[in-house]
Amino acid sequence: MAVSKISISPEASKWFRESMGIPEGGGVHFFGRVYGETNAHEGFSTGMSRHDQPVQPLVDQVVDGVHYYIEESENWFFEGLDVQVDYDKSIDGPVYYYTPNDGSKLDTHAHSSKTEP
Repeated sequence: MAVSKISISPEASKWFRESMGIPEGGGVHFFGRVYGETNAHEGFSTGMSRHDQPVQPLVDQVVDGVHYYIEESENWFFEGLDVQVDYDKSIDGPVYYYTPNDGSKLDTHAHSSKTEP
């Protein structure tokens, strides 16, 4: 199992801190949601919520004093994928881009992620 990596752009970091009122030491939890689509998932989308303390983090990236994390229970959604979080001015919110790491092969035709055995 390849551990996921989270990258947060400076613009996204600013949006989370200002729009969600997240102070230094606060946190954002990323998770998989039923319905929607990403560039790596069909029928699922990326969810996020303000939750300052991870319980069992799979990955925890601190940017500008804020914890951005994925819980171990969300591995089914993120396994083999790294996520880049950016800010999209046209929607005034975050956007998520997934890239395969050494544990996944991204099928760009089906927009889904396939884990290698």
